[in-house]
Order: sequence, then structure tokens, then C-alpha cells
Amino acid sequence: MDTTPQAPPADDAKVVVGWREWVALPQAHVSWVKAKIDTGARSSSIHAFDLEVVEQDGQEWVTFSIHPWQRSDEDHVELRLPVLDMREVRSSNGQVEKRYAVALDVTLAGRTITTVMTLSNRDEMGFRMLIGREALERGFLVDSSLSYAGGRPRRAVRRKNWGK
Repeated sequence: MDTTPQAPPADDAKVVVGWREWVALPQAHVSWVKAKIDTGARSSSIHAFDLEVVEQDGQEWVTFSIHPWQRSDEDHVELRLPVLDMREVRSSNGQVEKRYAVALDVTLAGRTITTVMTLSNRDEMGFRMLIGREALERGFLVDSSLSYAGGRPRRAVRRKNWGK
């Protein structure tokens, strides 16, 4: 058995991810959020609530909260980010909705990227976060037969996500 340490992938190497992954949100100091990897969605989306938009020095900013755990209202985290734009997004049921879009750092499978994230009410959805094609085209390959190819937290953290 070869025990030689492997070199980390080059910046341009593709990282394989599964159809669902645990990601981190460094700006929010959130180590673990379960996300669905969605090649059918152009943009990424996160469940956001208590949105408040303010103007500062000619720039719109949005303050919002997120819940990092799937079936829990515990541990909400508040963020304040500049608004990039308003996007019309067609949901899976065909309805068009206008959403605020912000730039958010996401760590997926050990690689941190800044991606456009739309803010949406995903409270009733199976995943509070989607990672779409705009983020995935930045060096990721999706293997739909895999789950959590990028790693997952210890069992106690996963149980918290189950609402236990």
C-alpha cells in the first residue's frame, strides 16, 4: 500500500461533488450547512428571512437571517451584504419570483469560492440551500451517484441538523 501523501489538487483541477453536500459559509462563521447540488438551477439560493434593505452611500445593502440547520429554527445567523441586483428566478413549480442577489463565500469540498446567492424563503423545501451551475462551473464536477463526497461533520453535528 502506498502511503505517500497526495499533493493537493491544482487550482484548475476539477473537484468531484455529490448530489448533496455539506458546505461552510465563512462570512457567516457557519461551519456546516447541508446543500443540494442542483445542475438544473442557474443561480445558487439560500433560505433567508427578516430581510431589510437599506441604502448607504448610494449602495443598497440587505440585512437578513439564515437558519443553518434543516429542520430547526435554532442558531439563526444575521448577515449584512451589499445587494448585487434583483433577479427574476423561476422556481421548480414554474412561478417567477424577484429575489435579492448577494455575493457570498461558500466552501464546497474544501474549495472556497465567492458566488452569487439569491435570497429566498426555502423554509418548506428539503434543503435550505441550493448550489447552482454558476457556482459549479468554477471547478466542480457533479457525480449524482454520490452524497457528501466533500466530507461531512461528525455525527453530533449531523444529528443537530435532523432536529435532535
